Amino acid sequence: MSYMLLVVENPGDREARTDSEGRALYDRMLRFSEDLKQRGLLTMTQSLKTDTAGVRVTHRTQKSVVRDGPFAEAREMIGGIFLLTCESREQTIQIARECPAAEWATIEVRETGPCFG
Repeated sequence: MSYMLLVVENPGDREARTDSEGRALYDRMLRFSEDLKQRGLLTMTQSLKTDTAGVRVTHRTQKSVVRDGPFAEAREMIGGIFLLTCESREQTIQIARECPAAEWATIEVRETGPCFG
């Protein structure tokens, strides 16, 4: 089964870290990713830039709106994703517990599936 781990961070946390703190955390996440890869569980992983570099797009009643970040109403931002192939939800939750980012962010576990029905 495919599961996604979403790394949910507080806006501004990245900017509050020193370069050396950020590099140390990034290195831990790289080691975590490599371990998952070696175990045959990691399908894909990607870090996302902060919401200051993002945009939000809506299209309602034939009108599109594009808003540049940062998003004042956002209390959280998705900082990265891991797409995993695991045997069970429980296995995926255990992996989320092992994720270094769980020490400074929330790891949301979601099973993938069709967007209809």
